[in-house]
Amino acid sequence: MPIAIVLGLTLLLVLWLLGEPWWVERRRERLRRQPFPAAWRTILRKRVPYVRLLPADLQLQLKRHMQVFLAEKPFIGCDGLTVTDEMRVTIAAQACLLILNRRRTDYYPELREILVYPGAFVVDRVHAEPSGALQEQRRALSGESWSRGQVILSWQDSVEGAAVVDDGRNVVIHEFAHQLDQQAGHANGAPMLGRRERYARWSQVLSAEYTTLRQRSQDGEPTLFSSYGATDPAEFFAVVSEVFFEQPQRMAAEHTALYIELARFYRLDPASW
Repeated sequence: MPIAIVLGLTLLLVLWLLGEPWWVERRRERLRRQPFPAAWRTILRKRVPYVRLLPADLQLQLKRHMQVFLAEKPFIGCDGLTVTDEMRVTIAAQACLLILNRRRTDYYPELREILVYPGAFVVDRVHAEPSGALQEQRRALSGESWSRGQVILSWQDSVEGAAVVDDGRNVVIHEFAHQLDQQAGHANGAPMLGRRERYARWSQVLSAEYTTLRQRSQDGEPTLFSSYGATDPAEFFAVVSEVFFEQPQRMAAEHTALYIELARFYRLDPASW
């Protein structure tokens, strides 16, 4: 066999052994080096005022992440909706907040597509009654995250969530927190923390806060967190993630231990911005 072919095959074998991430990271680095489109800057100013709160280095990092995210994740319009760059950029900016300051990110590796509805969408769910009987229920939702690789969002709720930066309610942050949780398998409120020893403290703090929220919700007491967070640990994690980004000073003051755990996980300190 000619030496050139042997060398070529050897090179291909070496590259294959290096694995896909090597190729992927090369392509992502090229995307991050590209100029951020002026039209996208205009959309951010109009639709995502939260970006202005970020320190300059995080603003730059966010834009670089958005370039990769928008190149890799397809958006699909549903119920007759035509997806525009305004929709894609607005959603991507909020989704990429959750992956800032990571030494390396896989950009929600299990996520294959984002489905966007004009407004709230209706889903049918089977609910088990206390008697054991199954009953089908119809609900209108603003967002869902599926472990099968889909995030479903209402555009109306996504843009409204972005418009108000300090109400602790943001459907995009909520659903992409679920995506981070689902990277470890089934969503259970314990996302991938990196080191094994961190899980004990995470479990202790979040379990205590979750129990408190459930009790206060049952008693009808006002809380910083939506009572929807008392549904289960996965919803609790998503709900407190919304508040961590949008009401960080109040969370840090009233739920200090919880804020510290989330700050370690997200590698951010929004209370200082």
